[in-house]
This record gives sequence, C-alpha cells and structure tokens, in this order.
Amino acid sequence: MDKLLKILSDIRPDVDFANAQKLIDDGILDSFDIISIVNELNEAYDIEIDVEDLEPDNFNTCAAMLELIQKLQEE
Repeated sequence: MDKLLKILSDIRPDVDFANAQKLIDDGILDSFDIISIVNELNEAYDIEIDVEDLEPDNFNTCAAMLELIQKLQEE
C-alpha cells in the first residue's frame, strides 16, 4: 500500500489518497489522472491494466486500486 500511495501522491500531491473514498465519483480524479495512474501502475507493478479494467469502482479508492493490482499480478 505504501508503494501505491507514493505513486499516487507523486501524480497528484494535492489529494489525500489514503482517506478518499470516491476519487472518481466525486470528480477528484479526471481522465488524464487515470491515464497517468494506469501508466505508472503498469510500469511499477509489471502488470497490464486493460480497457475492461477501467471502471470507476477500480479507481475510487486506494484499496480498490490495490485489489486490482493484486488480481492482475495473479493472472
């Protein structure tokens, strides 16, 4: 989780990712942020986040993003 929080805070230092619960639903992250996040996560975790994974539920919280990362690492 610490690695994920570091990546996210490097992209958007103004957001409290540790406590935010609706990053997408509340409009905190926009499509450009998601593209940056996906690129960084793909590189940092050696995964491939596909188009079908780009659902708001997968990016609303850090926990959801971590869950997605772990799922993709297991595949």
